[in-house]
Amino acid sequence: MKNYSLNELREMYLKFFESKMHLRAKSFPLVPHNDNSLLLINAGMAPLKPYFTGQEEPPRRRMTTCQKCIRTGDIENVGKTARHGTFFEMLGNFSFGDYFKEEAIEWAWEFVTKHLEIPVERLFVTVYQDDEEAAEIWRNKIGLPNEKVIYMGKEDNFWEAGIDGPCGPCSEIYFDRGPEFGCDSPDCGVGCDCDRYMEFWNLVFTQFERHEDGTYTPLAQKNIDTGMGLERLAAMMQGVSSIFDVDTIKAIRDHVCQLAGVTYGENYKNDVSIRVITDHIRSVTFMAADGVLPSNEGRGYVMRRLLRRAVRHAKLLGIEGLFLKDLVKTVVDNSKHEYTELEDKYEYITKLLTVEEKNFNETIDRGLNILKAHIDEMKAEGKTVLDGKACFTLSDTYGFPIDLTHEILEEQGLKADEEGFKVEMDAQRQKARDARGGSKYMGADETIFNQMDSTMKTTFVGYDKLETTGTLEVLANDEELLEAAGCGDSIYVVISETPFYAESGGQAGDTGLITTATGKAVVSDTTKVIGGKFAHHAQVVEGSIEKGQSATFTVENASRMDTSRNHSATHLLQKALREVVGGHIEQAGSNVNKDRLRFDFTHFEALTHEQLEKVEALVNEKILEGLTITIKEMPIDEARKLGAMALFGEKYGQTVRVVNMGDYSVELCGGTHLQNTAAIGTFKIISETGVAAGVRRIEAVTGRGALHFYQTMENSLNEVSALVKAKKTEVVKKVESMTIELKNLEKENEKLKAEIAASKAGALTEQAKTINGIKVLVSQIDELDMNDLKNMGDSLKDQLQDGVVLLMSHVADKVNLVAMATPSAVEKGVHCGQIISAVAGVVGGKGGGRPNMAQAGGKDASKIKEAITVAETTINAQLNA
Repeated sequence: MKNYSLNELREMYLKFFESKMHLRAKSFPLVPHNDNSLLLINAGMAPLKPYFTGQEEPPRRRMTTCQKCIRTGDIENVGKTARHGTFFEMLGNFSFGDYFKEEAIEWAWEFVTKHLEIPVERLFVTVYQDDEEAAEIWRNKIGLPNEKVIYMGKEDNFWEAGIDGPCGPCSEIYFDRGPEFGCDSPDCGVGCDCDRYMEFWNLVFTQFERHEDGTYTPLAQKNIDTGMGLERLAAMMQGVSSIFDVDTIKAIRDHVCQLAGVTYGENYKNDVSIRVITDHIRSVTFMAADGVLPSNEGRGYVMRRLLRRAVRHAKLLGIEGLFLKDLVKTVVDNSKHEYTELEDKYEYITKLLTVEEKNFNETIDRGLNILKAHIDEMKAEGKTVLDGKACFTLSDTYGFPIDLTHEILEEQGLKADEEGFKVEMDAQRQKARDARGGSKYMGADETIFNQMDSTMKTTFVGYDKLETTGTLEVLANDEELLEAAGCGDSIYVVISETPFYAESGGQAGDTGLITTATGKAVVSDTTKVIGGKFAHHAQVVEGSIEKGQSATFTVENASRMDTSRNHSATHLLQKALREVVGGHIEQAGSNVNKDRLRFDFTHFEALTHEQLEKVEALVNEKILEGLTITIKEMPIDEARKLGAMALFGEKYGQTVRVVNMGDYSVELCGGTHLQNTAAIGTFKIISETGVAAGVRRIEAVTGRGALHFYQTMENSLNEVSALVKAKKTEVVKKVESMTIELKNLEKENEKLKAEIAASKAGALTEQAKTINGIKVLVSQIDELDMNDLKNMGDSLKDQLQDGVVLLMSHVADKVNLVAMATPSAVEKGVHCGQIISAVAGVVGGKGGGRPNMAQAGGKDASKIKEAITVAETTINAQLNA
């Protein structure tokens, strides 16, 4: 067989199915869109579910993809074997109600035998035991002898997901690797657990609907869903024994070995670590490129876990310093041809992974200290097992890997409570599942929009016009489809063509009016719903409206303009941030409406005041320059040549909409914009805050919103000016003068308070009692805060020379307590911490401290006299012990 590279095999497959009239689509992002059932895309068909169920119309009835996928069920086994991995690419060809078993089988066989030129004698196929139709195609159409067609049961050759949804029988193609990979059993054959017969292509014939009661009914639309792991195919074609020997993955593996100064294949323990790092760096690089951020929940937790596992194994290999950024380049270089987002986001990916790597290096040290404390405590108490909760806290809160906890405990002759850890981990997983929501086939509950005609779509025509006339095709409320709606009714209106922009890309939906001959409805929002439809959220305010009526749809112009100002300013803001702060800045989310803009971006520390000033000034400079805004649709490759910025996790087609602002900002965007930056008017940043690890947020206003902001600020300035009795131009000087005067008065006040305290202290020392050669002073002095009380205590202690002082003060609704003792008093048994602990309890508080000083607070001032008695008794007992 010919030795093809992984990248060659991908291209061969996609081109082959293009020749069979399949639409070749780029891989969807790893982050699922509108699917709560998945954290990450884990199969080639996962992003295409709406097309399989008929909920959405596919762009073509035949499609082919190479989909990037991540599966996390076997993370613990990655590295321990040469088979397991988390990131992989899945080749697939799909039919949505077009061709079925015969074409799927014939084309699969043609590609395998004619294009890959795999010898027929080394190929076998399996079919579902009840699928005689597929078996007959293999025997009669393809010409395979009976012994080459193996029947298998439901567990092996029937695909279904969950308790309901589309499902069907499978047919799988196997490759005989040769007797040297076998188990030497006389019964060895396809389906044997040994490594001889390798399944590499699964053809799923989706022809049934499974119901919750366990019954099956035929689907009206029969579909084809095939899946072939690209890495597995490459290993087979390249004649290597594992995916870690495949050319593109081996390049990463070799780079790991170079960094560690080790050779792959010489030491099992080293090989485990090499495989872990090789696999995980692929995963986290692709996840970062699709906008996943490390966190402690959901897909972010998966990413953090993979990244930290890679760093942990690097330490085991002896790799010093920050190394992930070096490996990222190898991953990108080997995959950038197909996955252009890797190169586009390269600077960002390296920045993100480096920051997380640095943080984890600190975490490891902190975790080691915590674990050491646990070990010391266990040894002191004679325990040999660290409880599961402590193990889980180390892992979940401090990011300290459980396998590292195991190893360190074993070195000390101790164990971890694995069952207890599992209980805690299962509880966390359940919490994550609950947070994710429904787990139906489509990952979301059905709504009224599922009942609408799936072939109907809404075309947006509002880029060029704000008013159109059309027929009211669908009226509905949350419960049912409607024929008519009366005054006061809240409804959804769906039509085939609308000037109303539906909320997407961070831009709010349009508002406006729907007018018919018999009534009027106010549109409060417009959103995209299932199947490419736009739903106008409306309330009938006059008369009534009916399905089938002619209606005029009018967008509220002022709101659209205000929203467009904020949207165009957001593009300028992103470009200015990249220029001022750094090229690693990427959009992590945005929200623009008529009132303000909100822009989330990837950055790992707060922006300085100077940076914000520069960003704001740069945006305003581009507004004043009056840059012409041109919007064109073009092929995505042409847009990339222009340097157009793309959004994280966004799936773009072959044709994209490019918004170009005077060649300064060039972005892919489907939103509404102005014709010239001058129409933005002005731009003002209101705030800059952190919203998540590695994500910052800027809120700003433009146009009328900015004017309103400035007017509000001026009103406030006028009020301050009146209060300080100064002109607006002199307010700052006046406030500075008043501040200096206030500070001087505060100093003078403190000085007077100190003098009064000293005077009081002199009088109080005369009240001291002597016990066992130590002077004891317990007293109440009200209206002193804790700081003043401590100063008083210091003064009294110095005057007593050999003594102990306990002072109580009732101030506002609190009781302040301070105890102080000289070294001689401590030597004779005084312990201020114990005194305070006893006294604080009397006044409803808690406290403690060292033998020579302690403090506390309380809530019950009515018990002060009782507290004084307890204090005297406690001190007396200590000195007479």
